[in-house]
Amino acid sequence: MKRFSFVIIILFLLPVFSVYAVEKTLIYKINLKKEVGSTTWRYVKRGMAEASKKKADAVILHMNTYGGTVIHADSIRTLILNSSIPVYAFIDNNAASAGALIAIACDSIYMRPGANMGAATVVNGNGEAMPDKYQSYMRATIRSTAEAHGADTIINDGDTIVRWKRDPYIAEAMVDERVVIPNVVDSGKVLTLTALEAEKWGYCEAIVNSTDEIISKCLNRKQYTIEEYHPTLFDEIAGFLTNPALQAILVMIIIGGIYFELQSPGIGFPSAAALIAGVLYFVPLYIDGFAAGWEILIFLVGVILLILELIVIPGFGVAGILGGIMVFTGLILALINNVDFDFSPVEPKNISQSILTVISGIVMGFAITIYLAHKIGAKGIFHRLALHTVQDAEKGFIGVPRDLFELVGREGIAATIMRPSGKVMIGNEEYDAMALYGYIEKGESIKVVKTENTQLYVIKTK
Repeated sequence: MKRFSFVIIILFLLPVFSVYAVEKTLIYKINLKKEVGSTTWRYVKRGMAEASKKKADAVILHMNTYGGTVIHADSIRTLILNSSIPVYAFIDNNAASAGALIAIACDSIYMRPGANMGAATVVNGNGEAMPDKYQSYMRATIRSTAEAHGADTIINDGDTIVRWKRDPYIAEAMVDERVVIPNVVDSGKVLTLTALEAEKWGYCEAIVNSTDEIISKCLNRKQYTIEEYHPTLFDEIAGFLTNPALQAILVMIIIGGIYFELQSPGIGFPSAAALIAGVLYFVPLYIDGFAAGWEILIFLVGVILLILELIVIPGFGVAGILGGIMVFTGLILALINNVDFDFSPVEPKNISQSILTVISGIVMGFAITIYLAHKIGAKGIFHRLALHTVQDAEKGFIGVPRDLFELVGREGIAATIMRPSGKVMIGNEEYDAMALYGYIEKGESIKVVKTENTQLYVIKTK
């Protein structure tokens, strides 16, 4: 009798338990409704991390995008394919180009009536198709993404038929106009699927009007909670600052600022520009967990070694070479999400991209530095940085103003500390100069011994 009563109680409470269990269903929604780039990559990455932290049952990627950069689309694609949480795409209107690649990576695709997906040819900033080596990479990427969802092997009358969940050649046709698939796409046309066509060819599980319809009808969840990732202002700023193109520009400013400050101590603006660029470069990466404290320290030690090499021990020896290597290494490591030099989780393409970003910035930095050193400053605050020439009726143009030659042999005092660069006062005029030997303290007597390339060289006199 007791056993019978226990069974009756359990049967009575079972619906309650069922409702409670269903109510625990959590769906996490991430919006991707702008151009695919560093900012949207940050949205998706942080949103997926939040979904995992909250133990969400599924993620819905609410999409409406015309595409964006391949590298960020590929990063989002890889994140989705490796996710332990099911990710469903809801194409609200458009999933073009990079958006199509991201949608194909999702476990299921749902589309609103009238939505479109496809047209994933790689193009440049003017909308023109890139050379075939770029298309080749994109063809393989989108094809392997479709293949990642698997296929069924069917044996019929001795014939083996492979039936893909998503036909990889349909995905490839979204990139290459040369792909011909009977009844799907003709040669000479890049494939774009409507919602009905996508459903017909296995690229859409159902046509729906809302995320709620996906959850209630397609996923058959009656009781559920939707939480949405809301980007912060910092997400917007950090996404902008972590764009590879901007990071290369920041590296350029860092290198150029350090160079100009070392060449003309005391100006202030180059060092301020380098400091601001360094903060904008490292802080977002540090907060995101890419740049560790020791990686930033490597960069700072490298800068200090360069300063020591150029000011304390003129020439370019061990300290200068080691400093340059450490600056270069620190900038690169900050972009790579390694753990104490463990690069096993890092994909080779991420390493190569980081190296390319830093090298691009350094090359641009040197190029701009050389240009500015010769071009800017005829007037204004950069006047002392520029190379000024004078015209001589007999000799044409000479690189050193005549009045500097006339200063050779004259004596004066050091207007600033010279380590070895600084300023000297000769008569009532102040000039940039460089100590030929060692340091010269402010106020000590000096003598001009030579001038080369608009630079006065002085020695300390007793």
